[in-house]
Amino acid sequence: MQAEQEDHLKSDQEHSNGGLHPLFSSEDGDIVLGSKDRVLFRVHSYTLKTTSGWFRAMYSLPQRSATVTDVPPETIFVDEDSETLEGLLRMVCGLPVPRLDSYDVIEPILHAAEKYDMPGPMSIVRALVMTPPLLAEPLRLYAIACRYGWQDEAMLASRYTLTLNLHAPEYRNILQKLSTDALLNLFQLHRTRREALRKRLDDPPFVNDNGDTSCSNCGSLVDYHTWRELKYVIIMEMDARPLGDTVVNPGLLEWPAARACWSAKCINCDRVLYDKTLTMRVIRECIEQLPTTIE
Repeated sequence: MQAEQEDHLKSDQEHSNGGLHPLFSSEDGDIVLGSKDRVLFRVHSYTLKTTSGWFRAMYSLPQRSATVTDVPPETIFVDEDSETLEGLLRMVCGLPVPRLDSYDVIEPILHAAEKYDMPGPMSIVRALVMTPPLLAEPLRLYAIACRYGWQDEAMLASRYTLTLNLHAPEYRNILQKLSTDALLNLFQLHRTRREALRKRLDDPPFVNDNGDTSCSNCGSLVDYHTWRELKYVIIMEMDARPLGDTVVNPGLLEWPAARACWSAKCINCDRVLYDKTLTMRVIRECIEQLPTTIE
């Protein structure tokens, strides 16, 4: 790994001022690709024809005579920068793959691979997006997976987004890149979890806080406002973090609304109104049963 990093650093230093890239400077190459920052990559046309549908189609057109030996290789300038082009060519030429642990690196490579119809690099990136450095940004992973039709990766990414508040302003730019279906599916997952839990909290064994209710011990009227307030806090937490992992712990242990609920008593018989242990267990079970991925 260290040798690969040193090799990558050396190549960066050697071609930083333009000219032939040291890894792609073989005199046997019969075509030169030029990046937009004027770095040249000399490669074999056979490699490009066998790994790229775009270049295969280009070479199906009439070419200059193969008997001409004193003419230098033709140069084709492309829109990609040298870093992107280097990563792409390393993959198709069988060279060590550069570090692909950032979306700022892999997204340009994916765009280029799509543009030049190169399934090989796309399959390499697809395998690597499931590794921890890239899983740390699930919304960007979801956007990429939906764009390229990677259903398994999109489902996994949607699960990881449950720790995020999609309404936060820092995610707006990423959400704007999603297709309508991808965006609606993600919002539906987050909303479904919240609304399903909201509905479940009105069913037994939870108390019904709508209308007049009575103490199960003495029968006197009881105002279950503390439970109503706790339910509101639970739903607001699910809206901000649909995973729900912070609801039971520390939420139901430390929230002021939770402490008020557990200490509430009937004013007539002094009986505790809520079973803390049972309530926490059932809420935890309800959250565990909620859908975790897009459909």
